[in-house]
Amino acid sequence: MADSGLPSESSGLFSNLILEIIRSPVNIALVGVITLLVYKIVKSRQKVPEPVPAEPALPKLRKDFTVEELRKYDGTGPDGRILVAVNGNVFDVTKGKRYYGPGGPYSAFGGHDASRGLATFSVMSSKDEYDDLSDLNTMEMDSVREWEMQFKERYDYVGRLLKPGEEPTNYSDEEEEGSLKGKG
Repeated sequence: MADSGLPSESSGLFSNLILEIIRSPVNIALVGVITLLVYKIVKSRQKVPEPVPAEPALPKLRKDFTVEELRKYDGTGPDGRILVAVNGNVFDVTKGKRYYGPGGPYSAFGGHDASRGLATFSVMSSKDEYDDLSDLNTMEMDSVREWEMQFKERYDYVGRLLKPGEEPTNYSDEEEEGSLKGKG
């Protein structure tokens, strides 16, 4: 018999608690404040991603570069463009500026030929003159080619890195035709 009194006692206790809260305006206000505080605590623990302001799109760049011309595109220029050369191809890596831009872990590659650094797994600043990579071994050259493929997949191809004395390609004809010769 003691068991049959327990459920009615707990339901009576619950209904008495509700009645006590409803009877007093102060209690209703306190319940409202507690509910609001619990809501704010729960909501503050949920991370809401802040919208990242969209970077203004830079016009497509299509030209060949000498080593000296490439140096100007290290992310410190007025437009913030960052170019990196890999295995003789120049890529616009501006969308990866947190990596290749000033202060980024690979900022030494911005505005430079990164081939040797990628082949040897060194982020040290590269040579200031054209590097033909002729002293790299087969494994290092394979690594450069793998990096080149990754850059082709991720970033826009801009043009070629010119050897000393080499003439740049005239890309204006290709732009009119809409083709991208030299990208593959």
